[in-house]
Amino acid sequence: MELLDGKKVSQEIIEELRLEILQRISEHKKIPHLAAVLVGHDGGSETYVASKVKHCEKIGFKSTLIRFEDSVSEEILLKEVQRLNEDDDVDGILVQLPIPKHIDVEKITEAISPVKDVDGFHPVNIGRMVKGLPAHVAATPYGIWLMLQRYKINTAGMHCVVIGRSDIVGKPISLLMAQNTQPGNATVTICHSRTKDLKAMTLQADILIAALGKAEFVKADMVKDGAIVIDVGITRLPDATKKSGYKIVGDVAFNEVAPKCCYITPVPGGVGLMTIASLMMNTMNACKMRTGN
Repeated sequence: MELLDGKKVSQEIIEELRLEILQRISEHKKIPHLAAVLVGHDGGSETYVASKVKHCEKIGFKSTLIRFEDSVSEEILLKEVQRLNEDDDVDGILVQLPIPKHIDVEKITEAISPVKDVDGFHPVNIGRMVKGLPAHVAATPYGIWLMLQRYKINTAGMHCVVIGRSDIVGKPISLLMAQNTQPGNATVTICHSRTKDLKAMTLQADILIAALGKAEFVKADMVKDGAIVIDVGITRLPDATKKSGYKIVGDVAFNEVAPKCCYITPVPGGVGLMTIASLMMNTMNACKMRTGN
């Protein structure tokens, strides 16, 4: 069993981007600028956005954090997105999810310019990805793809089973794994809450991607020997032995599943860190697309 070390790979990507920024500075090229919009004070969102800003600083990107209270109107948020669209210095825009229920997520997503949509959620970017055209790919699926690429895992001809069909992870990673690329060229099955005999499906998986948001759902008897297991889940469980009062686990029961695997991602230290790294790559690419270099 070998760990797919998200910390190691993400650090490599961040360092490559940092060096690229130094090169861009020496050539007097534009420095990427990421604008993050945070609505409310959700603990998880605060942590994610702080991490994104920290990574921008580490690489040398410009970053702007715009905050609104939970009570902000949809109209005001849309106006702010439009302002950022029109700001020529801003290359990437992300509105941190979740946002309050009185605001239409799809309206906000579609209001972001596709060129600046570094989260990869805009229908234009999703459509371009489906057709295999250059696009900003959703950060978590892109992070998984980059990890498999960096570990030089040949996925051609493998059976990839994805548990979960969300627009953010399940659907896009299934498309990426099926495309005529490397990684890719896998035969993909998507499973979900209506799948009959889920265990029979997961036992066929050469690559099992768990993205359903249920703590330690995937057990050892659901995984075949020698499988590659990618755990996208992240759940806080109470743990009195921890200073924080909780522990972080994934969708996979790591301790019992890991011995059966060829490769497996840990939680934390796996896909989550790759999500940040791929977001930074999307921001760099957005800058290059907008400036032509």
